[in-house]
Amino acid sequence: MADEKDNVMEEGIPSEEFEGTEIYTLTDEDDNELNFALLGTLEHEGAVYKALIPVDEEGNEESEEYVILKCDIDENGEEILVTIEDDEEFDRIADIFDDGFADISYDD
Repeated sequence: MADEKDNVMEEGIPSEEFEGTEIYTLTDEDDNELNFALLGTLEHEGAVYKALIPVDEEGNEESEEYVILKCDIDENGEEILVTIEDDEEFDRIADIFDDGFADISYDD
């Protein structure tokens, strides 16, 4: 899997679950709504990050590439997901997720 920074969603909130997988409906800069499944959550240096993979309406993965978004709080106090603007921060967090995903055994 690879991380992808371009065309990342601007914000998102959890919307539903498919077979125990948390699904987020994210709105892009063109107001298109897309579904993403949560692959993992990371707490690092006081911030929370989520790795998400695009899924279709039934929760099936549409791509092997995932996106990484940062949790933030909007003006209403609600948790939202935002694009990581700082390239160094993004690269650091992507490396941590990549290392964690490499340690997962899918044979079990």
